[in-house]
Amino acid sequence: MAKGSQKEPPKPPREWTAELQSDYERILTVGEECISASELKGLLTAKGRGSDQAGFNLYDGFEPSGRMHIAQGVFKAMNVNKCTAEGTNATFIFWVADWFALMNDKMGGDLEKIKTVGLYLIEVWKAAGMNLDNVVFKWASEEITNNADKYWPTMLDVARRFNITRVKKCCQIMGRLEGSLTAAQILYPLMQCTDVFFLKANICQLGVDQRKVNMLAREYCDAAKIKNKPIILSHHMLFGLKAGQEKMSKSDPDSAVFMEDSAEDVERKIMNAYCPTEEADAEKSNEEVQDAGKESMHLIEDKIKNPCLDYIQHIIFSPPGASFKVGENTYTNFPDVRAKFLSGEISEAELKQGLIAALNELLEPVRVHFTQDKNAKNLLSLVQEYKKEKLPKDSKPRRLNLIELKKVSAGSHLVFAPLPNAAPRLQEAMDVLTQLRSGGDAPSVLYLSDWSARVCNSCDADIKAIDAFNTIFLTALRSLDPQLMAKVQILRQSEAILADPSNYWISVINVGRHFSLNDVMGPDMKDSEGAGIVIARLMQVADIAGIEPTTLSFVDGDNASAIVASMVGSFFKEKLPMLAVPKISNTTTMSLLLHQREFDAHKTENDEYFLLDDPKVHGKSKMKKAFCEPKNIEFCPPISLASAFTFGFADSNGKLTIKRSADNGGDIVFESKSDLEARFADESLHPGDLKTATSQVMVAILDKISASIKGDSDATKASKALKAAAKKLSKKGKK
Repeated sequence: MAKGSQKEPPKPPREWTAELQSDYERILTVGEECISASELKGLLTAKGRGSDQAGFNLYDGFEPSGRMHIAQGVFKAMNVNKCTAEGTNATFIFWVADWFALMNDKMGGDLEKIKTVGLYLIEVWKAAGMNLDNVVFKWASEEITNNADKYWPTMLDVARRFNITRVKKCCQIMGRLEGSLTAAQILYPLMQCTDVFFLKANICQLGVDQRKVNMLAREYCDAAKIKNKPIILSHHMLFGLKAGQEKMSKSDPDSAVFMEDSAEDVERKIMNAYCPTEEADAEKSNEEVQDAGKESMHLIEDKIKNPCLDYIQHIIFSPPGASFKVGENTYTNFPDVRAKFLSGEISEAELKQGLIAALNELLEPVRVHFTQDKNAKNLLSLVQEYKKEKLPKDSKPRRLNLIELKKVSAGSHLVFAPLPNAAPRLQEAMDVLTQLRSGGDAPSVLYLSDWSARVCNSCDADIKAIDAFNTIFLTALRSLDPQLMAKVQILRQSEAILADPSNYWISVINVGRHFSLNDVMGPDMKDSEGAGIVIARLMQVADIAGIEPTTLSFVDGDNASAIVASMVGSFFKEKLPMLAVPKISNTTTMSLLLHQREFDAHKTENDEYFLLDDPKVHGKSKMKKAFCEPKNIEFCPPISLASAFTFGFADSNGKLTIKRSADNGGDIVFESKSDLEARFADESLHPGDLKTATSQVMVAILDKISASIKGDSDATKASKALKAAAKKLSKKGKK
């Protein structure tokens, strides 16, 4: 375009044709609810029939968890065919959710058995008449592993944007009540939400029972400022065949017709099926376990709750032009069948015989396929065998093995760096150095939890800010104790995970399966807090299992670390008996706090602590304002700071000289903290003299760190990036 010329006007919307209207109406028949119909119309206009764009994607995820009932098989095949009819310009993606089956302890947590079940499902769909021309099957475990650098950061971003309360609302998709949730079951909806964006799904075509997690995906779009939200097209959930069953149950073989059922099985089940003509009593479900999501199984009220009528309406009459034969009469619409049955013109026996014949006609091609096709027959045999077996939970969970991958040395001493923030404190650096020293001669590993930082919303999950913090932090550590840091191995969590992402995340899932959500949250964490905190704790246990350290140091008094330490002990003993439980020490560190303030509103990091990027002049100005009450050695910041950077410190001669005039007793030299405290307590050392000496110490320390940052181009850039992040976060009211 020539300079100065105006931009070309946007293309006008495509003409809405009769063919597009037909596609729109046909796709809408799939759902009991569509959120929203206007968005569906816009999608078809932009990417549907006749569009010059690549088309649009629908998706559904099936957990390979055993046998397939008729809703998953025939009903799904019919819906897919409606959505992908010739010329619609649609692709239906089946997400074979073997990862989710693993999380739900299906097939004993054996991923290979789960994959076999997945192959069986695909054979069923083929045999059920699904047109596969515009259907793609994707295996979650393979897709996720091959794209780990994209999938997992997206999941972490989803997790950080929602609190526990919101995620718990989605957990009915696993049929679990809140009080019985394992920590891994918090991962389920977060991963399912991630799937929507990972698969680039324009339409979520799942059951009504998945509605809450699909709504989570739409809410994520608001939080992440994603313009085009996924459309939710929720299909009907068929009633179970027994009275009071709001849905079919795979654990009860008589609650549904299954795809491999014989003609005799179908006849027996339908003849015994609940088939009322009047409104059902408000009774509790006869299932043993209370249904966690019963109230949201159906969006359209059905007071009769007759499963036979349900099958006729949603399966038999689902294909265009379908009919239903009862005796010598053929019906072309469901309302007529329903009305005549309720009025008594069609008897229960007649209705059931007609349904039996219609179902067997639909299932016969499947039976033939699984009888005559060698591969299909073998798969069905294996699935039936798994169902009969009492499969134990996997006693040898997979894990990341960084020793085997030659990423870390055996027998290491492990220390976790603090989660990044926009104002890195000298306190944090000294804590880490103290923890590293506690490892003695063992090879030390300093672990930078950059992905955990993202899921915990550190620095507002700004990747550049997180990296900048770590750069500044490492520069400061090397400046403060170069000899120690020369022997320390630095390991970034993201690099460790991506060395073997499949085994790492399976180990995270296994950690979550081992603990209840309440155990991971601990007594102090509230449901209003971020779900990312739970994910980070599971990740930390998996990190430790991957490194397999001999010793591990946490800062004493950190409640979150105490919870993780307890989890590590339990998980190693019960799930990793082949590994030695790391010896965990709670390292006591010296407080470098400058002020004790009662109210949070009066606290600011700028004057509470020395920061790693403080200019050296702050050595004087902050010390001048520091708390220093005569005789008070219980809380005396000048004594703590002077002692920390003098007695036994890396570059110090171990002596603190306080200069005084002869009239005031002359210079005095201290060689221990206890001597310093004794003289201050008996008032032979004046607060002003103490502050002056400590100011000089702190000026020298800050000058040393500043010189190291300025002398390293990456650290200099990181310092600027962190300051920019701090301003940005300050505007948002975050840290």
